[in-house]
Amino acid sequence: MNQSYLTIALRAGFVLFLTAAVGTAGYYSFPLTYPFVIALILAVMINPFVEWLEKSTGFPRGVNVGIVLSCFLVLGAGFLTLVVAEIVSGAAYLAKVLPAQLHKAAFYIERFFTGQIMPLYNQLAAFFDGLDAGQQESIIAQIENVGSGFASSTASFLSKILEMVPLFFAFLPNTAAVLIFSLLATFFISKDLHQFKKGVKTVLPDRLIAGGAAVYAELKKALTGFLKAQLALVSITMVLVLIGLAVLKVNHAVAIAFFIGLVDLLPYLGAGSVFVPWILYLVITKQLPLAIGLGVLYIVVLLFRQLAEPKILSKSIGIHPLGTLISLFAGLKLFGFLGLIMGPALFVLIQALYTTGIFKEIWLFIKGNQK
Repeated sequence: MNQSYLTIALRAGFVLFLTAAVGTAGYYSFPLTYPFVIALILAVMINPFVEWLEKSTGFPRGVNVGIVLSCFLVLGAGFLTLVVAEIVSGAAYLAKVLPAQLHKAAFYIERFFTGQIMPLYNQLAAFFDGLDAGQQESIIAQIENVGSGFASSTASFLSKILEMVPLFFAFLPNTAAVLIFSLLATFFISKDLHQFKKGVKTVLPDRLIAGGAAVYAELKKALTGFLKAQLALVSITMVLVLIGLAVLKVNHAVAIAFFIGLVDLLPYLGAGSVFVPWILYLVITKQLPLAIGLGVLYIVVLLFRQLAEPKILSKSIGIHPLGTLISLFAGLKLFGFLGLIMGPALFVLIQALYTTGIFKEIWLFIKGNQK
């Protein structure tokens, strides 16, 4: 084999091996390191505020970091307090109104059953009695198969739901522990962030630092744009729902709009998980004007999300709308629910590596004519 081709093959193999090793190490170490990854992200996010305080107050950096973290915690606690208060108010209203509404729904279901289902059942029973024994046995067998399949599916679904209950309660203390470790790590990382940067510069070569800094700048720009896009989408969804509910004169419109806006972030659930059962209930209880109004509002929200999301995301993170759609679909197929976040994130990473010339540098290294 030609020596140059052998060198290229060895260099390409080295790059692939190094990429696979870093990816594997990151994947298996992530369950142990993710609180500190969160802390590093938070430290980078609050660093501009910390530096501004340093210039304004002249206090030691540790004091400024403590002030910034305390402000963010107070703002977050205040926001959660307002949300919880509104939810409690809405729950109290539901506790007062829901029993009467459920009684009304039960009345309509009972009337529908006696007026529609029972006559149909009698007709089917008369038809069944007119069949011969073989046909009756075949129909009974089919019904038993459908019933057993439905029972199996229901049991499996309930089993998964019940399995999630202890996981949820186990998740709460784990979340508290992760939050505490992340906040403490954020404080220490932010306090010594400049020393960490100096330490990295002394260990890594200048060329690698320059490439990493360029990729970081691109990723920071894309991440900021992604967060702004999601905030814009959620805010507009909440405003649309709030206006619609106010026009329809629905009580506790603010709490409902806030809840629907948060649920709309979940791809598998979305606003339909709130609107569809609500509309069905209104149809059953003969509240057709409100049901029609909510149906129109749901269609408006759905069309907005479908039409605006790719455009807003592409404009915010700097990728083409078609690329956004492809990354969303590919991520969903490859990684499931999390793929709807991982797909665009990987796409942005690849674009950042291409924009900053990292792929070109790797190709020059493989070819052996690195400058």
